[in-house]
Amino acid sequence: MPEHLDAVFAVDIGATSIKFAVVDAHGDVVGVLQRRPTPYPCPPDRLIHVVADRARDSGCARIGVGFPGEYRDGRAIGSGNLARVGGIGTPVDPAVERAWQGFALEDELAAATGLEVRVVNDATLAALGCRRGVGREVVLTLGTGLGLALIVEGDLRPVRDVGAEVRADGRTYDQTLGEQARALSEEQWRADLLDIVTAFTAEFDATEVHLAGGNARRVSPMWFEGLPVHVAIHGNDAALRGAARLF
Repeated sequence: MPEHLDAVFAVDIGATSIKFAVVDAHGDVVGVLQRRPTPYPCPPDRLIHVVADRARDSGCARIGVGFPGEYRDGRAIGSGNLARVGGIGTPVDPAVERAWQGFALEDELAAATGLEVRVVNDATLAALGCRRGVGREVVLTLGTGLGLALIVEGDLRPVRDVGAEVRADGRTYDQTLGEQARALSEEQWRADLLDIVTAFTAEFDATEVHLAGGNARRVSPMWFEGLPVHVAIHGNDAALRGAARLF
C-alpha cells in the first residue's frame, strides 16, 4: 500500500541534473528535494533505471515526469540533450539518439515500476506549475538551455522544441540563453533574454510571459517594464508543482 496516497513523485529531468521530490496535491514538496547529475550518454534504459529505483522507494502511487526534449502522444520525438556523450555542447551519440526516437517512456516506466506514470516535455511541466488560466500565456524555462510552452485560456497548446533551433545570428536558443552563455556574459545574456521575450510575445500574441527554471532567480521584473506584456518570475519549483497537476 503506497505511503503517500494523494502525493505524486515528481521528476524534473534537466540537462545538468535530475530533481526528485514527493509533492502533495498542491505541488508543495513533502520531505526533501533530491538531485543527482544527469548521466551521459543517457539511453532510455539508463534513465528508466535511475528514475524507477527512486520512484519505487518514494511511497507514491503516481509519477509525474518532465522530459527534456520534444514529447507527444506518449512518445519521445527526440532525445533533447540526453544523447550527447558528455552533456550539453558535446557530440551526439547516434545510437542513443535513434534509441530515443519514438520511445514510449510513459509505458516503459510504468512497466518498470508498477505505478501510474505521466510524462510531458519539461517546459510543459513547468507551464502547468505556472499557469493562471487566463489569456495567452508563454512559459520560458531558463536553465542549461531554453524551453518553451504555450497555454491558451488554461489549455496547453503544442509548440516546437526551440532549444536546438538556430536563430538569425547562427546560435541556437540553448546557446543564447543557456547557463554557459550567462556565465560568459551576464550583460549579453540579459539583452538576449529581453530580445527573445519580446519576439515570443509577438509570435504567440502573449498576454503574459512566465519565466521559470534555475536561472529565473537571476532575473528582475524591472528588465521588462517597457514591454506591452506582464512578465512573471517563478522559482525553480514550477515543474514540481506542475507534476501534481498532471493527474
